[in-house]
Amino acid sequence: MVHHFSRRTFLRGTGVSMALPWMESRSVWGDESVGPSSQAPVRLGVLFSGNGFTKNEWTASGQGRQMELGQVLTPLGDFREKLLFIRGLYNAEALKGGIHSSQTGNLLSGAPLASGGEIRSGTSFDQVVAQCYGHSTKVPSLVLGCERSNPGVHKDYSMIYSSHISWSSPTAPTPLELYPALAFDQLFKDDVQRGQRSVLDAVLTEANGFRQKISSIDQRKLDEYLNSVREVEKRIEQAGKRGELQGWRPTLDKPNIPRPPEGIPQTIADHMRLMCDILVLAFQTDTTRVCTLKLNNDHSALQFPHLGVEIGHHELSHRNNAKWLKVNQFMLEQFAYIARRLDAIQEGERTALDNSMLMYCSSMMTGGHDATQLPTVLLGGAGGQLQGGRVLDYLDKPNRRMCSLYLSMLDRYGIHLDRFGDSTERLREV
Repeated sequence: MVHHFSRRTFLRGTGVSMALPWMESRSVWGDESVGPSSQAPVRLGVLFSGNGFTKNEWTASGQGRQMELGQVLTPLGDFREKLLFIRGLYNAEALKGGIHSSQTGNLLSGAPLASGGEIRSGTSFDQVVAQCYGHSTKVPSLVLGCERSNPGVHKDYSMIYSSHISWSSPTAPTPLELYPALAFDQLFKDDVQRGQRSVLDAVLTEANGFRQKISSIDQRKLDEYLNSVREVEKRIEQAGKRGELQGWRPTLDKPNIPRPPEGIPQTIADHMRLMCDILVLAFQTDTTRVCTLKLNNDHSALQFPHLGVEIGHHELSHRNNAKWLKVNQFMLEQFAYIARRLDAIQEGERTALDNSMLMYCSSMMTGGHDATQLPTVLLGGAGGQLQGGRVLDYLDKPNRRMCSLYLSMLDRYGIHLDRFGDSTERLREV
């Protein structure tokens, strides 16, 4: 795939290239073939957590600032006016298997899933955006995760379906990056073999020269951006020293097991927060415009000791108690954190959140495998194309396909399809 970066400002060092954020004194985005533009691009971010949510607490009513949110969604309270709550959508194909794998593998495609251990789904809508929209960026799409893929087959369906929401083709789940350091390298390093060399150290000379050519306002923006990159670098370095995610935590003077590999943070809270920061950096620099972040698998085994929850996520989802609500809110706090970070980045008259469309979803409403309606919220303005502060209820309407939502979302990226998945009709209210 040929990339065009002639109109984007990069800082370069040996083995490193760092795209810079939008600046008032250098207000050009995108590739030269479409001409210069001072408008920031529209980004797509999809966050997923498995196993659904606390029963009767994924709710919203009212409009704008007066919108009332159920307890699961309380972390999004500051964003009521930029939030679109969508009730009642579902994937017909997801009802056939009735288990986690068959309800997750087509979440973003609506495609029929092959059973019998075979792997066949459909290209997910995020990858349709990446294939059409990613030629102007260094990374067509960034696919991140915080839990390893599940192996094997469960009740005749491959567990690969439970572990991947992004699919580049019907038979190829998009490679999932679990390691924050390697995700960081995708954004900034041209030669990943250079190891631990600091990205900022590599481009510091050019950054100092560039700083003298921009306005004082942009100088402050550049400094803030470089500081945020440095902070992520430091946290990745510390995470690598602490060892494997939810792995070995020695209780003896000398360990009685081999030391696990470095590279993933010790706690799930650190891991998720780093991945959230990498998503923000990716959008801020226009290194990619498409990112999915899978916080955990469906049928997840993650535990949350920092919340006082030592039970696996999947098992907890069937208990529907106060601990389950606490974990739900922790997941939504990651979504709110990304929104807050993006909303603090000014891009002309709008913020990066205003120039993004973020979706949070799960493959079932509750841990009881209820996929008759899917939890869905959108945040952001899609570059002025999406009106927030609303609740849309499709539960009793004839068109309640998730793929109808995806057709509407694809329109925001100039991708106008006659059909996607099982739908030929858009959700016109979106």
